[in-house]
Amino acid sequence: MSKITTIRSATKWLRTTALIGATLASGIALSAEQLYTDQPPVTPELAFSGRHTVGVTTITATDPKRLNTANFITRMERPLVLEVWYPAAVSITEKPNQTLATYRDVTRLLKPFELQGQAYRDAPAVAEGDFPLILLSHGFTGYRTQMFYLGEHLASHGYVVVGIGHTDSSNAEVPNADARPAGFISTLYNRSRDQQFLLDYFTEQQTPVTAIVDTDNAAIIGHSMGGYGAINTIGGCYTFTSEMLQGFGMPAALAMVMPWALNSCNGGREQADPRWKAVQLFAPWGGENNVHDPAAMAKITVPTFYFAGDQDNTSGYEKGIKRLYEQTGSKENYLLVFENARHNIGPHPAPAASFETDFELGHYVDPVWDIETINRVIEHMSLAFLDCHVKADPARCDYLPAIENAQQYKGENRQYRDPWKGFKHLWGSGLKFYRQNAALNDEQPEQD
Repeated sequence: MSKITTIRSATKWLRTTALIGATLASGIALSAEQLYTDQPPVTPELAFSGRHTVGVTTITATDPKRLNTANFITRMERPLVLEVWYPAAVSITEKPNQTLATYRDVTRLLKPFELQGQAYRDAPAVAEGDFPLILLSHGFTGYRTQMFYLGEHLASHGYVVVGIGHTDSSNAEVPNADARPAGFISTLYNRSRDQQFLLDYFTEQQTPVTAIVDTDNAAIIGHSMGGYGAINTIGGCYTFTSEMLQGFGMPAALAMVMPWALNSCNGGREQADPRWKAVQLFAPWGGENNVHDPAAMAKITVPTFYFAGDQDNTSGYEKGIKRLYEQTGSKENYLLVFENARHNIGPHPAPAASFETDFELGHYVDPVWDIETINRVIEHMSLAFLDCHVKADPARCDYLPAIENAQQYKGENRQYRDPWKGFKHLWGSGLKFYRQNAALNDEQPEQD
């Protein structure tokens, strides 16, 4: 790697960091927003916080020799800013002296916001433990704390969770249409490689959680392009064509050579890393465009859990997410559908700064569903799935529904089906759950 390339990489990273800092520092001082209400008793059982106090810290992990997507010839440093949540050693008496975390970033139009969290900033990690590693991988565009609620939740139940800030793919780095082509190319190439690199990084490098993180049992949770990358990371090879890339708006000359650079498997490795024990895919992109090789998808063995809105107009449902689910070969393959929902089924609710335009709101709000409700369902289902397949806890497997339709009322004579395990009576409407390799029962004995 040349010295000039290294300087350019560092300069770009510093420029992006400075942009966020300057944007957040300008104008009136921000006040942290509380996006979440107190959880009512009807919240799904596993959506309540666990027994661990949660700490959070921000670190940077740098891949020293990633292929430069500006030319696909040279190598360069690729820094990734990470938000790390973990079980913390903070007693009840110490909590008043600790600082609750807030999460600052910008919207797609670079409007600053600050969100209140429930983790303690830079609190010491617990001294010992084996807590599986979970990666949170955002979409194009997004930011590392876009699923902070899930990072805090899973850490409270005994996981180390890492929110990835994917370089070239964040709101701050793609502020306008001129920046999108380069950012999109970088995303196509780097997303799965970022995920695999970080599994290796937390295995080999010293971090604030080295003493407690279990990288032999790891999982990825990816939204949109984060899901696109995660499918590749666990074995779903890419099959880009020049015609496909031209359809995305790529110049013909570039589109002719890009498949050579993009078409790979397993995050750029020869085979899927056996340390990946599960993957969750929130509205993953690529199915409608046939980006993933069906033959490779059929050979996936890692437990997979797809989450979808059946009105998703970004990734598509019938020929998008549902197609990917049906192509996946894992024996433990699930799909949760939010009926009438669109694409925003992973991120946190909308900050006030996004309410100024329809364009901004479209990044956060769903026309039908309350996003907090979606987040609570995700917390419940994620914990059930990860505890079942990453921690191998059979009791948690029982929380994955055995009935397809969450709707209990049979439509007449006050007759009801049983609720899904962990859901309160009549508080699961609008959800459907599928198991690819098992027939689900949709009829149960009637109740009075």
